[in-house]
Amino acid sequence: MKQWWRRWTYEVPLAIGDALWEALVVQLAALLDRLTVRKVIAFIPVVILIGAYYHSIPIPPELMLIGDFLAYIDIFSVLFLVGVLSRFTTILFVVKQAAARIASLAGHVVAQLQRLDARHRRKRSAPTRPRRKPGQPEDDRAYGDVWGQVAFA
Repeated sequence: MKQWWRRWTYEVPLAIGDALWEALVVQLAALLDRLTVRKVIAFIPVVILIGAYYHSIPIPPELMLIGDFLAYIDIFSVLFLVGVLSRFTTILFVVKQAAARIASLAGHVVAQLQRLDARHRRKRSAPTRPRRKPGQPEDDRAYGDVWGQVAFA
């Protein structure tokens, strides 16, 4: 009799408490960890329909359309993201083209400015005028090496 009393006053209530803790705390916490805003929004039309059928309440068409929209929010969000991405890639393409054209224009302007510059000096290797050879008399300079060749011939 003592075992029976101990079991029904001590062990059974503890087992029930453990089961309730598992179901209401641990499992609920696991469910809330997996729950997302998208899942909550997708479940709203189900709650509306269950409430309408259970209470025999006529649902206005606007509420049904809102429910459909919430049910198909994934499709709408994907279409919206595709539209945003296509606009982003288009804008990126236009910006790249504009940058390439600006770089090309800048190179063209620099080349034109260098062509129009009149201050370019001659190269240092190019002779500007013939120089006198030191040590030659003035008569030899006028005729070059002709006199030297005649003298040794």
